[in-house]
Amino acid sequence: MRIWVDLTNSPHVLVMRPVIDALCRRGHEVEVTARDFAQTLELCERFGIAHTAVGCHRGGRIGAKARGLLDRSLALTKWARERHFDRALGHGSNDVTVAAALLRIPSSTTFDYEWATVQHNVNCRLARIVMVPEAIPAERLYRYGARGKIRPYPGLKEEYYLADFEPDGTILDQLALDPAKPITVVRTPPAVSLYHRFENDLFAGVLDRLTGAQTVVLARTPEQRSELQRTGRFIVPESAVDAQSLIALADVVVSAGGTMNREAVALGTPVYTMFEGRLGAVDERLIAEGRLRRLTTPGDLEIVKRTNAAGGNHRVRRDPGVMADLLLGAQPWPRGPC
Repeated sequence: MRIWVDLTNSPHVLVMRPVIDALCRRGHEVEVTARDFAQTLELCERFGIAHTAVGCHRGGRIGAKARGLLDRSLALTKWARERHFDRALGHGSNDVTVAAALLRIPSSTTFDYEWATVQHNVNCRLARIVMVPEAIPAERLYRYGARGKIRPYPGLKEEYYLADFEPDGTILDQLALDPAKPITVVRTPPAVSLYHRFENDLFAGVLDRLTGAQTVVLARTPEQRSELQRTGRFIVPESAVDAQSLIALADVVVSAGGTMNREAVALGTPVYTMFEGRLGAVDERLIAEGRLRRLTTPGDLEIVKRTNAAGGNHRVRRDPGVMADLLLGAQPWPRGPC
């Protein structure tokens, strides 16, 4: 089977890497397209994922996103037209679901945050399979056109793509970190996301709280990176790093997004969420279970050295082949003219 995988953001590289490996081991032929946004292309290079770069991010405003969706979907359609794919897969990629629909290729999508309304009204309606964590109630997705398409999976997506992961301690040397002192890892807010339309004042307060501490801040965009570097208060990597090893070896993680929070949960590192949008069902469950803490004021942030070894807490490792099986459950489009 010829399978097309599209990657539009940094976390998607992590999620789809073991899925791609599982598909290739089963004898499928996989081709990958990737959008030039955040560290997506860098991570493809780091993980050795052969890919074709197609398009870039056009900005956070609705009009810019709409133009970006149109332009990149058409570019993907042109790229894929003569490649005769049997399936198209994406992690919340509207671009690939639109292009696949135009080419009458059955597509599957996956995501783990259900309140990205604009995004899901496109990908859920066009995809034949919608794969999500079982924590998300199916009825929350019906308004997006997902009724009858939902394929739930147990646990966190991070428990699948981190199943074969062991931390590499050289990341501490690369970033000149002292393992004898507390290490805090911070992820910036997803400022260009439509579901995160406002400034995160809590994030600014956390940065003030961490001044003088041993803190690594992982920026999402060059603009964020430049602004943080100008302060001279934090370690701000110039390019993509082994963030999973850094998280596993850190003493605390604070993130305004989602994926890094759940990576910390999966790796047994104490983690706070600063997310100011509407919480998704996955995070609601993690907070209720005490595996994720919601930070409301900077003063509540505890920065202490962990006594347990990195990754010493219980880890759940799940088979990425489960995701591959669910994503490939799509049925062919009805025969007819393209």
